[in-house]
Amino acid sequence: MSEKYDVLVVGSGPGGYVAAIRAAQLGLRTAVVERDRLGGICLNWGCIPTKAMLHGADVAHTLANLEPLGFRAAGVTFDMAGLVKFSRSVSERLSNGIGYLLKKNGVEVITGTARLAGRGEIDVAADGARTRYRADHTILATGARPRSIPGVAPDGERVWTYFQALTPPSLPESLLVVGSGAIGVEFASLYRDLGTAVTLVEAMPRIMPAEDATVAEHVRKRFTDRGITVHQGASVSGVDAGIDAVTTTLTLSDGSAEKITTERVLVAAGIQGNVEDLGLEEAGVEVERGFVRTDEWCRTTAFGVYAIGDVAGAPCLAHKASHEGVLCVEKLAGVEHVRPLDRRRVPACTYARPQVAHLGLTEEQARATGRRLRVGRFDYTASGKALAIGEGDGFVKTVFDADTGELLGAHMVGPEVTEQIQGFGIAQSLEATTEDLAEVVFAHPTLSEAMHESVLAALGRSLNS
Repeated sequence: MSEKYDVLVVGSGPGGYVAAIRAAQLGLRTAVVERDRLGGICLNWGCIPTKAMLHGADVAHTLANLEPLGFRAAGVTFDMAGLVKFSRSVSERLSNGIGYLLKKNGVEVITGTARLAGRGEIDVAADGARTRYRADHTILATGARPRSIPGVAPDGERVWTYFQALTPPSLPESLLVVGSGAIGVEFASLYRDLGTAVTLVEAMPRIMPAEDATVAEHVRKRFTDRGITVHQGASVSGVDAGIDAVTTTLTLSDGSAEKITTERVLVAAGIQGNVEDLGLEEAGVEVERGFVRTDEWCRTTAFGVYAIGDVAGAPCLAHKASHEGVLCVEKLAGVEHVRPLDRRRVPACTYARPQVAHLGLTEEQARATGRRLRVGRFDYTASGKALAIGEGDGFVKTVFDADTGELLGAHMVGPEVTEQIQGFGIAQSLEATTEDLAEVVFAHPTLSEAMHESVLAALGRSLNS
């Protein structure tokens, strides 16, 4: 007789393992099915290892800019293998930590590949055998993978996905990055700081198309200042990988063609949901544009089947997945006062140099709503703390409804903005108005004072600019 669970979660990424833990906390018999390593892509190949690598890039930048602070360092050497080892060790430690958390909370871990096998039934294949399990509720948290683009086939050698970019055999002398979303921009920044000649290619009219236009243009200028070649409105029409190099043919915005030869090419043109081989069609689970269709409670079109995180569509972010995992489980368990996720209030962060963070609507999107706006901006060139740490570049921009004071959007580019954006998230959650935020006392000297000044600027009351 097959094992029976209240909740069975397929996938142990930031959505899956959090959903499993919360289900167990609510007294539900819970299991997680994982075919690879606990923690999913985010922990093993995404969010965490990239941040460890980017920390190394920050160290490289600091070492290259010591003299203004009175330091000189001679004979400093760099070993790419050492940075990769550090990055992998961080992921390993956290993966083991997730195993501990699941065990601590009484969640069973099933190793294998899961497939829906009928109402309330799941087959798990492992080591050539199949085992059937039953569950009242099945949560799909299978994540996503790099999206392929026509004419560019990653081979793992010369043409990379982020998997190879995180474990390179050596530091390439040159790299062409296709795509300027968070992944592409982070790797372009990372490799440039380590000494690689970088070209960044974006098919849309501007890089970082999901960001406010002023932020995207600021990053483009800073990347150009750093020696990164940026092509906007350019598409890849062909890639020819040789033994020692890759020649990429671009169609530029003016219609002309250009060939660029680099040691490696990184394809970072978005992601697609892992929806294959799950038995979705037979189970009645609908898929739209490569992602599972869900309602506000993460329910799919099949009874008793839910989907959370990247496999359920944008925004494809770890913290969105975790939040969905909790609300999904609490709703199915009958917890009172559960609220659906407002995806417009999910912050997005890019950990390049400069860092970028945003929440809510861009100014362009806000104006398209027809509302009267108040827009405030404060530059870090007027921030005492930013200047004191040698990071006086970037700005904070806030967009408010002029009639109600509602915070519609916040956009930040500069030092440690990824650690500050949650302040605006709290403000949105508590429905704080422009006047409410203007009355908040910010500590001095801090980087976060720029947030306050941006609010004051929206009211025409900026004190330091």
